[in-house]
Amino acid sequence: MTAFLVLAALVALLCLCLILAVWVLETHLPSEEGSDVILVLGAQVKPDGTPSIALERRMTTALGAYRELQRPIICCGARGVNEPAPEGEVMRNWFLSQGCPEGDVIAETGSFNTRENLVNAKAIMQARGCKRALIVTSDYHVPRALALARQEGVDASGRGSPSKPQYFLRNHLREGLSWIKFLMESGWHI
Repeated sequence: MTAFLVLAALVALLCLCLILAVWVLETHLPSEEGSDVILVLGAQVKPDGTPSIALERRMTTALGAYRELQRPIICCGARGVNEPAPEGEVMRNWFLSQGCPEGDVIAETGSFNTRENLVNAKAIMQARGCKRALIVTSDYHVPRALALARQEGVDASGRGSPSKPQYFLRNHLREGLSWIKFLMESGWHI
């Protein structure tokens, strides 16, 4: 029984450390200065074609950045399971409905994960002469997205869209576990 309690306490401590580490990383982001394109990472589109809450929050944050910076927007995301249209296309249509000029919003619809988002967006950036991206994603996801951007040779800063407070522990713990996987796949190098 004592060994079980010690193990449970160690697991709880590890989880707390992961949550805290993700929170610290997301509150210490590089400066957005010099960003010449806004890169919005996709999230779920509901079967009825409307954006999920996470996607809507990302788009709202990116729209705020667009209005501040007046930079083109790249909307990233393919069509996932049970999604009626690619995430990038749904986002592009949303930005257009918000009054963004057609030439300022590009849909990238071939990527199924963050790394693919960055690789495909990098090609679009290069074609348009863009050098530095402002990556917009969920708050807890920004630091790992920036680490992936560095690996893919994308100079970037980030802005996080707020997550629902009731999911803080779940999102941050899941992201902490994703960091462990990311670091293991990267040979513990960022």
